[in-house]
Amino acid sequence: MNTNSNTYTIIYASVMVVIVAFLLAFVSESLKPTQKKNEDIDKMKQILSALHIDASKVDDVQAEYAKYVKADEIINSDAQVMSETGGFAIDMKFELAKPLAERELPLYICEVNGETKYIIPVFGNGLWNILWGYVALNSDKNTVYGVYFDHAGETPGLGAEISTPMFQTQFDNKIVMENGSVVLSVIKNGQVQHPNYQVDGITGGTITSNGVDKMIKNSISQYSTFLKN
Repeated sequence: MNTNSNTYTIIYASVMVVIVAFLLAFVSESLKPTQKKNEDIDKMKQILSALHIDASKVDDVQAEYAKYVKADEIINSDAQVMSETGGFAIDMKFELAKPLAERELPLYICEVNGETKYIIPVFGNGLWNILWGYVALNSDKNTVYGVYFDHAGETPGLGAEISTPMFQTQFDNKIVMENGSVVLSVIKNGQVQHPNYQVDGITGGTITSNGVDKMIKNSISQYSTFLKN
């Protein structure tokens, strides 16, 4: 075959494209287990952070997680236990998009210094992209032990401040529900009137703060029956 012909060039390019595509697919597939493990470890760190545990300072995150998180149940909106394991694999983003009766709600049951804590995952939207996090409750199911929030693209120095300790520690010891409704909320900075369940929002990050407020109310309300019992 004439190596200078158009036919040769087209065939050669096609073969190379197929080979490269195969190699990329092979590499991607072979890296999936490692990627999944890293994603799981990052999620464990976030959950531990809601318990005021800095997992970045431990050598074995999985062992540290197992030390505190005793169960990852799946419940429904009626507080019925659907499964005593498997909650870790549930993504709130997809569950909140389902009809209420079909939602599978993850519930992490933890133990810190001999005391039971319950962790509820939360999910919502900020100014530019999604927000997510975890709210850890004390054994009374109505006071916050700790929280963790993160974002996918909020403005640095403004909305992105929701992921800082300065914002998150405000939630400690706040009341979650009152008269059957979720009252834990984020209020415009400087306008808190009920400090037992309200926290200051981020100055200059109003839309993100409102997103956190809505995320908390919408996500935690899914667990209302569980929290009332």
